[in-house]
Amino acid sequence: MSARPAPREGFVAEPLRDELPGLGVVSLTLPAPRAKRSPPGVREHLDVLSLRFRGAEALALRQRPVPHAYRVAFRHVGLDPDATRTPIEAAAIERLVQGGFVSRGLLDDALTIALVETGVPLWALDADAVHGDLWLRLARSGERLGEAAQGRPLPDGQIVLADAHTPLAPLFGDPADDRLPGSGTTRLLLYALRVDGVPAMHVAEALWQCAETLATA
Repeated sequence: MSARPAPREGFVAEPLRDELPGLGVVSLTLPAPRAKRSPPGVREHLDVLSLRFRGAEALALRQRPVPHAYRVAFRHVGLDPDATRTPIEAAAIERLVQGGFVSRGLLDDALTIALVETGVPLWALDADAVHGDLWLRLARSGERLGEAAQGRPLPDGQIVLADAHTPLAPLFGDPADDRLPGSGTTRLLLYALRVDGVPAMHVAEALWQCAETLATA
């Protein structure tokens, strides 16, 4: 069995390190899968998680250490987790509404599986559309999300994930459209946001879980 690739630690701007100890971004670069539709094994994995993730599990979710840590982090950055749900709680609500985890393609399914198995939220970028290392910083006056002229304006001082050129995503938010994987993507950049109280190994496990699911196609 080949060794797992080492996730790469991003940078955190000094004001954020001081105010939000434990906050970090961790990434993993890997080839984009050729398959877009999930194979049977991945869809079966979603079905198993759907059976495991019933109403009682969803209700007890926020009391568990990792989901609780993200709720605390949301409050620390000014987000009300009862209004803006954490990713794992949003997935739990969606499972209850849909009656199960619905397959939406291999990449989305792999991200969902990693999130539900570990509680750690992940996102995917087109690796070749990212310039330099990832880092967490405060948005500057006049910045927009992504490099497209129609990118959403960002409030001065909002916490963002950025590369060397531009903000890529709000903290805990969806990435800019011009950085998302598409039909021509050959390499993926998976990234996870770590918060205080979530061990680094747990975050790495989420990235590996996603990568291994993608490798099944």
